[in-house]
Amino acid sequence: MAESAAEAPAKSGGGGDSGSGTLERGVAPIKPQYLTTKEQFHKFLEARGQEKLSQETDAGDPDGCDLAEPEAKRIRLEEGQVGDGQTEEAAEPREQPQAQKRARGQNKGRPHMKPNHYDKNKLCPSLVQESATKCFFGDRCRFLHDVGRYLETKPADLGPCCVLFETYGRCPYGVTCRFAGAHLGPEGQNLVQREVAQAPPVRNGLDKALQQQLRKRQVHFERAEQALRQLGKGHLPGPIPPATVPEGAPGQDICDTQQAPLGPGTSPPPGSPVQTCGPLTDEDVVRLRPCEKRQLDINGKLYLAPLTTCGNLPFRRICKRFGADVTCGEMAVCTNLLQGQTSEWALLKRHQCEDIFGVQLEGAFPDTMTKCAELLNRTIEVDFVDINVGCPIDLVYKKGGGCALMNRSAKFQQIVRGMNQVLDVPLTVKIRMGVQERVNLAHRLLPELRDWGAALVTLHGRSREQRYTKLADWQYIEQCVAVASPMPLFGNGDILSYEDANRAMQTGVAGIMIARGALLKPWLFTEIKEQRHWDISSSERLDVLRDFTRFGLEHWGSDTQGVEKTRRFLLEWLSFLCRYVPVGLLERLPQRINERPPYYLGRDYLETLMASQRAADWIRISEMLLGPVPPKFVFLPKHKANAYK
Repeated sequence: MAESAAEAPAKSGGGGDSGSGTLERGVAPIKPQYLTTKEQFHKFLEARGQEKLSQETDAGDPDGCDLAEPEAKRIRLEEGQVGDGQTEEAAEPREQPQAQKRARGQNKGRPHMKPNHYDKNKLCPSLVQESATKCFFGDRCRFLHDVGRYLETKPADLGPCCVLFETYGRCPYGVTCRFAGAHLGPEGQNLVQREVAQAPPVRNGLDKALQQQLRKRQVHFERAEQALRQLGKGHLPGPIPPATVPEGAPGQDICDTQQAPLGPGTSPPPGSPVQTCGPLTDEDVVRLRPCEKRQLDINGKLYLAPLTTCGNLPFRRICKRFGADVTCGEMAVCTNLLQGQTSEWALLKRHQCEDIFGVQLEGAFPDTMTKCAELLNRTIEVDFVDINVGCPIDLVYKKGGGCALMNRSAKFQQIVRGMNQVLDVPLTVKIRMGVQERVNLAHRLLPELRDWGAALVTLHGRSREQRYTKLADWQYIEQCVAVASPMPLFGNGDILSYEDANRAMQTGVAGIMIARGALLKPWLFTEIKEQRHWDISSSERLDVLRDFTRFGLEHWGSDTQGVEKTRRFLLEWLSFLCRYVPVGLLERLPQRINERPPYYLGRDYLETLMASQRAADWIRISEMLLGPVPPKFVFLPKHKANAYK
């Protein structure tokens, strides 16, 4: 997962429990007057939290959420019940105040709640969507059909304003919306603002008809199969004859499979003409040569890395506001896309503000990767497609994907050549220095990638074995720039300030990719473009989080499931934001990415709360934005990347 959000932080950072002015290795240098101890830090939050938090929420929360209700719950959270993933039964014997050492590693025993657990009495979708027809299942339907009964058990609204209703003029969740009071009429009908109604500005959705064909394996990949046949015979992929595979503009040849799909047993033999729909045009006969493909000119631009888990569409919108030039979707597994999985296709969605946008694919075999590339070339709008050859986690590596492709040059070549043959947009690759710590492979692969047809390569200055125990090797990246020329090479690793960005550009790279730096402070793009340090206030940072929750409700929905999914990803992001140290508190500028902050008291209560590394305090911040937490809410999402955090 290209610069996965599940990456472990650098181990060189110390805890900094003492409030002394002596600097420890890996600890951010904070002015002595702000330093404190761990006990004083948490005592301050507990003592002053109740009064100051309520005052700041009343002043800054437009939704007017009442935080008095979950006060008892907040006390339980401070004891570590929810934050540590413990159940109530496991947390009962806390009468002894002795501090036990927290077990490190993945918590496989933590409970995983299904999305519908938060709303046991669910309303039938036919009533939510106000369908004119009756429920298809009739008496066998397991959902409620009594709106009055549903409203009796429904929790109170979280606020007076619905984001979807204000933005699009209509909320598709109706009475199930957690802000339903903003758009329900006197008789419970769902109101519509005709003058505001508009289509959501998100593209690259999965069409239901295409999903059915993918699940039934009725989609044929003529261009991919032709390219794979050439690669299997040892020939370099050349122009595919138009008589064998007619080719049009992106999106035209999808009619071959969607409108007239061939049956499973009626696939035409190789070399026979394939019937198409529509008249024959010049685009079917005259094919683009590789040198005539659309070029990707992003030299000197700021590239937001495809961050697994945290690099979702709402977060990318935040980074675009702060000046990110190029964005890329989260890592998508090609086999899941070919199976038509809705959750995987959601990673390809693109907001209208993302003017230069790409998607990243992960796979280990040429056939699935080439077919997936052809499928995306038909169906979605992107400016480039990236291959993930940098993912270090075992789940991907042991299957031959990610970093493992760097040691499988034959398969790697077939993947790059095959995908480049079927794509009408540029193909890029993201790699690491190598697999083993002292065995660098990138300088040998870069000339080959250039010959295979890659338009751009991003090099992360670490090996798979190294992970994040050491700083990125920019000297090696500088050596690779000359080797890759004239192919542009982007550098990635440890960019957290405009000074870091300037030093990186001096190595001769075509541009820089920013990953963890954007998670710690998304306003880093503004700092780089304006060449300054931004001493952002706690209220401004809270406004950024409020914008994220608004974008999250637009993207994931405003019903119970959508609200808690927004909270889940907000908490995931807060686990990185707490590592940011405000500029005004530092003795030396800038903060370095491998320096962890010691315990300190901020210039106001909110700044101190945002510096807490306890999940209970992150939940407290989420309650300021999204209202009370459900009784059995689990912080850590059941995600493929979360087991590696």
